[in-house]
Amino acid sequence: MEKVQTSERFNEIIAGQGNTVAIFKTSWCSDCHYIEPFMPELEERYSNIQFIEVDAEALVDIAQDYHIMGIPSFVAFKGGKETIRFVNKLRKTKPEIEQFLDRSLEVSQALGH
Repeated sequence: MEKVQTSERFNEIIAGQGNTVAIFKTSWCSDCHYIEPFMPELEERYSNIQFIEVDAEALVDIAQDYHIMGIPSFVAFKGGKETIRFVNKLRKTKPEIEQFLDRSLEVSQALGH
């Protein structure tokens, strides 16, 4: 998973025609660390999604642009447009993230992109 360092890189990646999921995190977030052990498995299983990590403190402008209040937050993009999000202040479980990823692919297909 690429850790995006600049706003320009973030915009370049989400502009692609494929499915992208940005995961907004911070270094001090215990719920962000909770998901780390199973994210590689999800990345492998959902190989048709490009996952990127965004430090919500390092890239404050992006986090503010997308109204990221709770972390970790998941925002799906296709062709530069947000398609669906999983954003709340609660800890995310593996089944909840899988459900979000499945739904993000369904929405992407429904939009016909």
